[in-house]
Amino acid sequence: MPLTHDRITSRYSISAYNVGEVIVNETAYRQSLILSPGTIHFPWSVRSMDELDSSSLQLVLEMNPNVVLLGTGEQQIFPEPSIMAMFGQKGIGLEVMNNGALCRTFNILVAEDRNVVAAIILG
Repeated sequence: MPLTHDRITSRYSISAYNVGEVIVNETAYRQSLILSPGTIHFPWSVRSMDELDSSSLQLVLEMNPNVVLLGTGEQQIFPEPSIMAMFGQKGIGLEVMNNGALCRTFNILVAEDRNVVAAIILG
């Protein structure tokens, strides 16, 4: 599904998504990645929610975002309570959603110049 964005001036934005694929600046990614308005970390080793733990999220935390969008694939799957608590203890918002919702939300937050990081799981 193509996405439209009117005011995004960041280095990276999501231009489209399909099942198992996210397109960032016209480049298709088919493996999990971590994305901010100015940085792409690819590939990210997490391929499913079962692999998500504090060590796999260390890079996300080091980026010091205000909010993290966690894309869990085609369905919204919440992480273990300890993961949710880890973000809360650091004062970082964690929003868990399916990848389609993540792609739309990421572009909106980037257009608002928010300090956002997207952790996108592509199995």
